[in-house]
Amino acid sequence: MSKILIIEDEAPIRRVLNKILSEESDTYSVQEAEDGLQGIELVKNEDFDLILCDIKMPKMDGVEVLEAIKKMKPEIPMVMISGHGDLETAIQTMRLGAFDYISKPPDLNRLLNTVRNALDKKQLVVENKILKKKVSKNYEMIGESEAISHIKTMIEKVAQTDARVLITGPNGTGKELVAHQLHEKSNRAQQAIIEVNCAAIPSELIESELFGHVKGAFTSAVKDRAGKFEAANGGTIFLDEIGDMSLSAQAKVLRALQENLIQRVGADKDIKVDVRVIAATNKDLKTEIAEGRFREDLYHRLAVILINVPALNDRRDDIPMLISHFASKISEEQGTIKKVFSKQAIQLLQEYDWTGNIRELRNVVERLIILGGNEISENDVTLFASK
Repeated sequence: MSKILIIEDEAPIRRVLNKILSEESDTYSVQEAEDGLQGIELVKNEDFDLILCDIKMPKMDGVEVLEAIKKMKPEIPMVMISGHGDLETAIQTMRLGAFDYISKPPDLNRLLNTVRNALDKKQLVVENKILKKKVSKNYEMIGESEAISHIKTMIEKVAQTDARVLITGPNGTGKELVAHQLHEKSNRAQQAIIEVNCAAIPSELIESELFGHVKGAFTSAVKDRAGKFEAANGGTIFLDEIGDMSLSAQAKVLRALQENLIQRVGADKDIKVDVRVIAATNKDLKTEIAEGRFREDLYHRLAVILINVPALNDRRDDIPMLISHFASKISEEQGTIKKVFSKQAIQLLQEYDWTGNIRELRNVVERLIILGGNEISENDVTLFASK
């Protein structure tokens, strides 16, 4: 059932709109408000899928109503109803976030098409939110230790800014989780986060991967190709293992950060990009700088905010929570009942030397769930954890 609200001070027009919509579909539930103030009160207390709002009204005009509702519930599409002399104002409301406008008296086909399109948009917004919540769960940070609580606080403070972040820490600690959390809590969350594993790309291809190339730039460049920076325009690029990037690629990344400009390999034309850069490394970049393998000026550009993700051995208090989280996730993936770990098993796992960090812990939990009994015991851990 789609809930539609009509905000209109002229009763005859309200009745006509209500009749048209009610007869169009029995899935439309229509409510009315005779002025902007009454409409805003209804929106505060109920969720609507669409609002039709007149522009010229006493007490509060349609532009003010639009602005107020967009602050409260920006996901609700609003279609403005414009009188003969309101066309310029109607166009202004589009700039303020209105979905569309229809003129009085409303053309039946135009009205119903607009309503259908607006409701489709609302449905897409809802589906995207559900999808984002599912994606967000995949990048959830588990733990309440002092170190993890500090990282969560840092993310909350930094996410809404465009400040560049350098994430450090050993392999397998979850640096990519921090990067995704920073993106998902940012104003860029509706746009893409593009991940680049700098260690996995051969040094001779990294520049093409990041910045793209033009046809003929090198032997295998048979057509123009956009790079990762262009793909991330408006969103975030996550440069994982940036300590493995070649010096020539570092110079181009530095220029992108300084000037918001990139250049495809083999081209002489600059391309403007608006990208937030988050980088991560398991290397000590200050040592890399001292040994001439990393540019100091790039380091200072990247490390506006530094977030260090600790090794699992330094946050053992989080291990019981992580075990429970992985046990739930693995049982969901495999379609089996979640297995319980005994206190003794958990204690033994807390004392284990986790050289592979979170990644290793997850693998061990999965192995124990597959090979262990209904309740994972201390004996199961002794038998299977170190295999």
